[in-house]
Amino acid sequence: MNTKPFTSGLSGNAVMITRVADRQWHALDDDLVVGRGHAEHRPDGRLFVSIDAWRDAAFDRLAEAMLAELPAPLYTVVDEADVELTAGWRRAGFTIRRREWEYVVPTDPRVTGLEAVLPPPGVTIVPAGQADEGLLRAVDRAIRDEVEATVGWQSMPAEVIPRAEGDTIVDPSKYAVAAAPDRCLGLIRVVTVNRPRIGLVAVRAGEQRRGIARALLAHALGTMHRSGFAAAWTEVQEPNQAASALFEGIGARPMSSNLELVR
Repeated sequence: MNTKPFTSGLSGNAVMITRVADRQWHALDDDLVVGRGHAEHRPDGRLFVSIDAWRDAAFDRLAEAMLAELPAPLYTVVDEADVELTAGWRRAGFTIRRREWEYVVPTDPRVTGLEAVLPPPGVTIVPAGQADEGLLRAVDRAIRDEVEATVGWQSMPAEVIPRAEGDTIVDPSKYAVAAAPDRCLGLIRVVTVNRPRIGLVAVRAGEQRRGIARALLAHALGTMHRSGFAAAWTEVQEPNQAASALFEGIGARPMSSNLELVR
């Protein structure tokens, strides 16, 4: 463990920065911890940083030390309502890359209007954990390739759940799929920790505008409702008007927004 202190050349009260572990830093003022910094790779391979500091001086010195040791590009995510934190990252040279809206999604089919929604003819909704894993992985790969060929997968909401390197399926038991007799046409991923999060709902490009996404949502939200959850949540990137229309059309409400910053 490297505990060699990093002392900033910036003016102001002396704050000592120490790397206490791999990709972990502390800001010390007279041996009192006044800030912490952390860096970690997200499943998509990008390096994200975070800082929790009580004073601007501690934040700035932590940022300076971390940026001196970490390779670019670096990313961070902040609540847009946290003006001070956003300003701190801007001082460190970060700029806004994209905005994500967090939606609260009702699960009651009488609220969503999905009570009578069925998949189109020839399509079956296979519940989470029951899909053929090979077909599930095939449709996930196909959809990712389609997105990558257009807007790029990094335009999708950040994937924060750890997975094995090179494996794009977090946990097959979390996915319900829309299936034709010989292949899967779309999928929805729901992960529940404290509350259900819809991490992904996607349909192959050639099968869109047939009601498959609404059928997947009807199934997943209905399952949550029967399990006692009144609401779920999801994120939608600001320019993704199709996704915003899909969720707002079933009564979802934007509650907050996050900024992804890059340096």
